[in-house]
Order: sequence, then structure tokens, then C-alpha cells
Amino acid sequence: MKKAFIFGTTDFAQVAVPYLRDDSDYDVQAFVVNEEYITEREILGLPVVPFENVLATHPPREFVAFVGVGYSKVNAVRRKLYDSLKELGYTLPTYIHSTVHRWPETTFGEGSFIFENNVIQPFVSVGNNCVLWSGNHIGHHSKIGNHVFIASHAVVSGRCTIGDNCFVGVNATFRDGITVAPDCVIGAGALLLKDTVAAGVYKAAQTDPAERRSNELRNF
Repeated sequence: MKKAFIFGTTDFAQVAVPYLRDDSDYDVQAFVVNEEYITEREILGLPVVPFENVLATHPPREFVAFVGVGYSKVNAVRRKLYDSLKELGYTLPTYIHSTVHRWPETTFGEGSFIFENNVIQPFVSVGNNCVLWSGNHIGHHSKIGNHVFIASHAVVSGRCTIGDNCFVGVNATFRDGITVAPDCVIGAGALLLKDTVAAGVYKAAQTDPAERRSNELRNF
């Protein structure tokens, strides 16, 4: 087993523990967070260690690091933590769930976290420090940039490019061959049929409630 710690105490960080415990050869031994944000000293039976002391308590010659934070500020927080840990000399491995088929023609960068049941086709490249939550489809020859967060059940068709730092919400759909510029936010259920502008925000229309209440429905 390889000793590891997770930076962060978010829901994502906590969810990552059983994935790494049950589906990898990494032994998570601590959560790490800046001292000012520590509210409890133990979570899930693991110590919460101040980042300010991590080189002494969990040195890079003995531990690898996972970034366990989400997409805050269009992934800027993840990017900053990734860069800081790299500068301190830590290895940031990529975790790929065992249900994900790894084609020889598909490449993954460092520090990414790929959850279960992602369909990642041949000739796809996934960059550094990405998160692909459960159940996405990434079509052939597509390129996912660095520091990208893709929530569940998105469909990225073939030969798409998703630029650095983008966030993709649940059930978003991308037509084949389009380019999503860096720093975009693609909302849940959005349908992208053409290239985007940098730092664009794309959202689907929300479903509003009907005029009648559920107890007024007939033949339901």
C-alpha cells in the first residue's frame, strides 16, 4: 500500500476515502487543510493535519497527495492547491475507478479523479487535476484540458475540446466537434451545439411548476 493524504475535508474529500480504500492500493492516512479552516481534529477516524506542518508530518518522500476539493471559483481553488502541492515536491497520482476501461490510446494527466462507470473512448486525453464524477460519456478523440470538473452523466461527443478550468454540470450535452473555451461554466442540462466564448456561462431553461397541484391530477 502507498501512503496518501487528501487535501480538504469537503464532501468530495470524504467520499474519496472509501473509493481509495476499496478500489486502489493507496492507504489514506490523513486529511490536510489550512489551520484556520480546521473545525475538528478527526474525520472518519482519520486525523486532520494543518497544511502548515505537512512537510514535517507527512513528507513527500513518504506520502502522495490527492486534492479533495471541488469546483469553487471555476476550479481556481483546485488549481492553486494542485500547484502548491507540486511545488512542495508531492506526487499527485491519478485515480481511475476499476469500472473504467483504460484503452492504450487514452491518456490521463496527473492528479485527476475518475469515478465509476465513466465511458472514456479511445484517443481521448484527460488533463491534469480533473474530476470526472460518475457515469459520463467522453467520446473518441476528445480532449479534456487541465483543472476541469465534469459532474455526472454529461455526454461529450467525439472530437470535442473542453478547455482548462471549465465546469460541466450534470446531464450537459456537447455536439461532436465543438470547442469549449477555457473558464466556461456549462450548467446542468445545457445543450451545446457550437463553440463557446472564453469564460462564458451557458445554462438550460429551468422547468417551472405547472398551475395545478399534484392532488388535482387525474388518471395519474
